[in-house]
Amino acid sequence: MSALALLDYASVLVFALTGALVASRAQLDLVGFAFVACLTAVGGGTVRDLLLDRNPVFWIGEPSYVLIASAAALLVFFTAHLVESRYNWLIWLDSFALAIAVAAGTGVALTMQQPPVIVVLMGMTTGCLGGLMRDVVCNEIPLVLKQGELYVTCALTGALVALISDTQGLPQLTTLGLAALTCWGLRAGSLIFGWRLPVYKSRPPRDHG
Repeated sequence: MSALALLDYASVLVFALTGALVASRAQLDLVGFAFVACLTAVGGGTVRDLLLDRNPVFWIGEPSYVLIASAAALLVFFTAHLVESRYNWLIWLDSFALAIAVAAGTGVALTMQQPPVIVVLMGMTTGCLGGLMRDVVCNEIPLVLKQGELYVTCALTGALVALISDTQGLPQLTTLGLAALTCWGLRAGSLIFGWRLPVYKSRPPRDHG
């Protein structure tokens, strides 16, 4: 199994767990758990593959991805009540999933020899869209849009690290590992130390009279 396939499997599993945790917060039934878990797990990768005209889309070519996501949903359905703080589990699992998915997305684009801008955008798309779909469907404030938190910035930086590492001729595994570590490190720093970007604050217009 290739490194890219392993990354896709890992991101599907962890993103599915986050989707099921959000479903538990919304008190959905088992089918709802499976739907949200699968949507979260394959959403970003699906958009990536469609935009890159990658045929077939990764989970259609290998349906075991959907089975893994469904199994994760089943696991969380029967165990979520044992977790003391589901939101803390959610944000940390999501941080791991983001880092893995960014590495997977940039890896696919690099393998297809896409231009640098597309490589970075595909890393960001793969990392961010599944979680965004999850939160919108379940009427949660999207993690990707939390005020001032580093999220898309983490995906952007991780993808850029992968791109730069590839141009330096580093092995694929090293390139993708550096991307994932960079992305997760920034996200973890935002969660632990409160790293933030400046946010826009409206100001009343000056009176020039």
